[in-house]
Parts: sequence; C-alpha cells; structure tokens
Amino acid sequence: MYQHIPVMLKEAMEYLDPRPGEIIIDGTLGGGGYTFEIAKKVGTKGRVLAIDLDENAITNAKLKIEKQSINNIVLEQANFRELAELAEKHFKIRPAGLILDLGLSSAQIADMSRGFSFKEDAPLSMAFGSLISDRRTEGLVNLKSLAELTSIIRDFGEEHYAYKIARSIVEQRKLEKITTTKQLVEAIAKAVPSSYKRMKIHFATRTFQALRIATNKELENLEVALNEAKKVLAPGARIVIVSFHSLEDRIVKQFFRQEAKDCICPPKVPVCVCHHQAWLTILTKKAVSASREEIVANPRSRSAKLRAAKIL
Repeated sequence: MYQHIPVMLKEAMEYLDPRPGEIIIDGTLGGGGYTFEIAKKVGTKGRVLAIDLDENAITNAKLKIEKQSINNIVLEQANFRELAELAEKHFKIRPAGLILDLGLSSAQIADMSRGFSFKEDAPLSMAFGSLISDRRTEGLVNLKSLAELTSIIRDFGEEHYAYKIARSIVEQRKLEKITTTKQLVEAIAKAVPSSYKRMKIHFATRTFQALRIATNKELENLEVALNEAKKVLAPGARIVIVSFHSLEDRIVKQFFRQEAKDCICPPKVPVCVCHHQAWLTILTKKAVSASREEIVANPRSRSAKLRAAKIL
C-alpha cells in the first residue's frame, strides 16, 4: 500500500479553504492525504483533480476511490506543470484552488527500485514516474561533464564540496559505470574530508538531493506550474505550496512577492514601463512551519514550509 502522511494537513486546509461545489487541483497526489480531505469538503457537487507522475500513487488512489465509493475525484498521471491543460480538459469552469506538496512521499523513499535513498544499495534512478524513465540519474552521473556535474551539485544541492565530488564521480566512472546508489556514495565519500562524514547530516544528502532535482527538473516544473496557475485559476482562488528545501521555498516566496506587485521595474526607473499588474495577494506574511506536536509525530515535517496566496 502507498503510505504517506500529509504534512500540515490542518494548516493546508485552512489556507486552501475548499468549499462545497468547488473544483480544486491537487497537483501532487502522493498518498492522497490532501486529495481525499479536499474531496470531503467540496462534496458530491465539487470535484478534485489529482495529478501525479508516479503510477503507484495513481493505482493506490484508484483502489481507495473504489473501496470508499468516491465519485468526485479525477485522476491524471502527469506532471503538475500541465495543470492548465488538464483543468481545461476536465472542467468548463475555472478551479477555485491549487495545492502542491513538493516533498518526496514515504512510499517513494521506501521503494528500493527508485534509488532515492542512500541507506540501501539500489539502482540509480530517482525518477518520479515511468513517464520520465529515459531521464534516470544514472544518465546524468555517467554522461554529464565535470563542469555540468559541479553546477548541478552546487546549485541544486548547495554543496560546499561540489567540485571535488563531481571530480570524484568522473574519476570513478572511468573505472566502471556508476549504476547504483552504493557506487555513488562511495564516489562522494572519496571526495569529502573525514570531518564532513561525522556531521549530523549524511555527507551524501546534498548530492543526492541535487541529482534528484536535476533528474526530475523539479525547480523548472515548479516555476512553470506557478505561471500556469495564473491562466487557469478563478478570481478568489487560493494557492497553497508546501516545500521542503530552501531552493523551492525561495522560488515560491519570490514568485508570490513579484506577482503581488503592480510594478516590477528596477528602483532606478523613475516611471513604470513594465505595466505589470498584481494578480494575487499573499496570505502568509512568512512561511508557516509545522507545530511541535506534528514534528514529534512526523519528523519529516520539520523542514516543511507552507506559503499561500489568493487570486485577485
């Protein structure tokens, strides 16, 4: 069974505020925590469009829907960057809300065939679903140049030893193709000092995060989805984004701030020439974090940041 505990469910529902009869998009179905809660709140006259690249998430949701005889959830195996196209495909009216949980699900981490975790030896895939199976992490690790690998690990992992790790990977793949998480961890281990290995955060964490982000084009997809929201959501619609690392949170924060302004010209420009108009208002003055009680019950919620906005 596809298990996943939704993070900040109470807070997410407060900001998303699903109402009877509304259409809401859950762009990251996962274990269905948000989707099934939204389905209850919008009722039989409402609809939830639940999107996920992971075929396992879709299969699990279908089983739950059938078992509980739910008739107001529409499932799509796709990337949430396609939300505008999918909403137009299924609905004649504009949706009243969008929610994205950008974290990995517990089921994905536990799936050894994915290679998301370095705790067990597994094939080096890190792809969210079969739709992007041609973009496995194995390909990035073995084909990217030293400069490209350094950039990926530095920019997406914020890793201090990015160059040394990338150089170690390049040297390692000259000896044998890197196809498993164990081989990758060994290459990383050769590149970092012993003091780094004794730190609380595992020395491979940032590199694995960087390669996963690059494999799935996560930051690019988030930026596209945020811009798609403007095209598809109705006036008064709510947007809720839950992120789990600083790069994602920074994108959401900067996007909300920019789109909440009537002018985005540089300060030195005396008269507005951009003609930009605000199309949303920010609901969260700063990122909302999980409560102490939730962090104790679900440690992965510790790094979660929730931001919300409302369409004007």
